[in-house]
Amino acid sequence: MVGYVARRVAGFVPVLFVIISLSFFIMRLAPGGPFDLDRALPEQVRANLEARYRLDEPLWTQYLRYVADVFRGDLGPSFRYPDRTVNELLGLGFPVSLLLGACGMAVAVCLGGAAGLLAGVHRNAPLDYLAMSFALFGVSVPNFVLGPMLMLLFALALGWLPVAGWGTWRHLILPAVTLGTFYAAYVARLTRAGMLEVISQDFIRTARAKGLRESTVVLRHALPSAILPVVSYLGPASAAVLTGSVVVETVFSIPGVGRYFVGSALNRDYTMVLGTVIAYSALLLLFNLLVDLLYAFLDPRVHVQ
Repeated sequence: MVGYVARRVAGFVPVLFVIISLSFFIMRLAPGGPFDLDRALPEQVRANLEARYRLDEPLWTQYLRYVADVFRGDLGPSFRYPDRTVNELLGLGFPVSLLLGACGMAVAVCLGGAAGLLAGVHRNAPLDYLAMSFALFGVSVPNFVLGPMLMLLFALALGWLPVAGWGTWRHLILPAVTLGTFYAAYVARLTRAGMLEVISQDFIRTARAKGLRESTVVLRHALPSAILPVVSYLGPASAAVLTGSVVVETVFSIPGVGRYFVGSALNRDYTMVLGTVIAYSALLLLFNLLVDLLYAFLDPRVHVQ
């Protein structure tokens, strides 16, 4: 197990190298630059700014220096926030985004798993149709529409929760539900499909023939095998929850990485955009590794070597 993890972690290095390289050249070849403003800067001012950030050097020199700095853990200075580094900005925003993403994923797993479990056990019953209607709603309604709808109902109409902002657990409920509903719909569909496949297998009939309670048959025998497709989905979904939180953070005025990412993309803040892409890519690789380990833990037939 340790050797497998070590090889997977070592494999992160070439993958991140390719991501950094592609992202760097795509950003630099895109039209515009970090100092292209509505009002043109004097040539001397522009030259001084480019010299300060070493943008006057050849592109390959900039690339090699940036790659070397990244693998030393230095993501460089921010062009939009001159007195801050990308490391500092990510350090401020990432804990907020990670907390929001974790809560959104908890909503997706708990809500979607429960809906899919009920739908699979009660096939073609009212509960099944209700759960799949929820899944259809979750897939169809984007989070930038669902968020304002929840605001209008629970914040403005009922007054139960704050409209936006950050500070207490009450500020977390609406953004987490908004973020997790879309993924809960997919979790519900995958769980239902897994339950329908497992519930008719021989070992389930054997468990029922032993006289076990139905809840024991479903939860202890059927569910661990039924959720394997969900586990496979959780790796990319976890990273997608974090990247999708950019929109939710903007809607609910949450001080996460989203505001830095959106502002840096609009203002061609090369280092901030690249730093965010690198951070999200590293999280995606990490989540996929954790999912593979969890898959091996749940299914004895899977071995990692």
